[in-house]
Amino acid sequence: MQGNDRLGRFEELVLLALVRLRENAYGVTIRREIAERIDRHVSFGAVYTTLERLERKGYVSSRVGEPTPERGGRAKKYFRIEKPGIRALNETREAIASMGGLVYVR
Repeated sequence: MQGNDRLGRFEELVLLALVRLRENAYGVTIRREIAERIDRHVSFGAVYTTLERLERKGYVSSRVGEPTPERGGRAKKYFRIEKPGIRALNETREAIASMGGLVYVR
């Protein structure tokens, strides 16, 4: 991975959420998935800012779904991890493993 292509911790969490959610990955579900997994509050702003950054890097793509009555006629924006995102996620995992995996410091 190149210097500015390294994943930040939150970027990694967002990509992992996309992997888990598959075709149901949009802002609300992504935020909920991360918040439940790390047991902390996650803001929509942090999620959307990160998704925009990942999309600029080519790690994520998005599409707009159909408008729905329950959203007042607004459409959801769905996100999907792309091959470069999968590669970046795997390289991050490999780097962590090469440093001895998950180490808990007391």
